[in-house]
Amino acid sequence: MTKLSVVLDACVLFPMYLRDTLLSTADEGLYLPYWSQKILNEAIDHLIGGGKLSQEKAKNLENQIKLAFPEAMVEVPVGLEEAMTNDPKERHVLAAAVTAGADIIVTNNLKDFRENDLAPWNIIAQSPDEFLSDLLDEYPDSIVDLLQQQSQKYKNPPKTFTELINFLCEKAGTPKLASNILLKVQRRDENQ
Repeated sequence: MTKLSVVLDACVLFPMYLRDTLLSTADEGLYLPYWSQKILNEAIDHLIGGGKLSQEKAKNLENQIKLAFPEAMVEVPVGLEEAMTNDPKERHVLAAAVTAGADIIVTNNLKDFRENDLAPWNIIAQSPDEFLSDLLDEYPDSIVDLLQQQSQKYKNPPKTFTELINFLCEKAGTPKLASNILLKVQRRDENQ
């Protein structure tokens, strides 16, 4: 079975817990992530501009992402971005997806990726909630285990598994994922 190729838009890379979840699932090999330098720049600029990270810490994060996923970086050919017909400010994301041969763009800006703009490239746009929920349906045990491991790595402040799931639901906009995970955990606990 071929793994999905997925471009992660900048808007899903700057919220820390969502970014960690998306990158952890990619690191587990559940899909192949892609981005361009322009997408990373946008995410890093938002982290710095929003006061979430200092410039030094943001650059360190960018370097860690690049080291962890060296094959994820795509270089968009000159002129391809201009050929895209979706929202002008998001054309670079679609161009990166076309370059990567991506199946999906994961974004919170679905309105900027209309179906008729994506169809010629056989690409769809999904919210992180829809994308991660689909992964949960396909790899339920892996996703639950990954999120349990993810919650254990947070030290300042610490997060329990349930706190992480609630945070993803409320702050990261993944209510469908959160409720489905809690149901799967409850069922798994009942069957043990």
